[in-house]
Amino acid sequence: MEIKIVNIPKIEDPRGNLSVIEKEVVPFEIKRVYYLYDVPAGAERGGHAHKKLQQFLVALSGSFDVILNDGKVEKTVTLNKPFEGLLITNGIWRELKNFSSGAVCLVVASDVFEEADYIREFDEFLAIFNQ
Repeated sequence: MEIKIVNIPKIEDPRGNLSVIEKEVVPFEIKRVYYLYDVPAGAERGGHAHKKLQQFLVALSGSFDVILNDGKVEKTVTLNKPFEGLLITNGIWRELKNFSSGAVCLVVASDVFEEADYIREFDEFLAIFNQ
């Protein structure tokens, strides 16, 4: 499974810490950035895979679980540090669950939104990536 926890440089300062996501942190050209917030208790996000797109997820605030599945292995990663990100390559099913109150999930993507890149049915995902 091609996922990786990546440390984001953290500049510590008594006035508050600062972290920077640059090309040295994310191994793809950044084409889209968005964030999830105010996720109601018990709600889930994700529930899809991408044919080509890669993503880098960061818990800017709070915590949430990312359940990853490559069709053979399932793994859960908890994100809860704003100086760590989860790199997810294409061909991996992802679900985001267990959002804490006030959680904010930053998503940095390798491409702009393109509906044709999404695989929204798990059976279709298995058929495409597990031949």
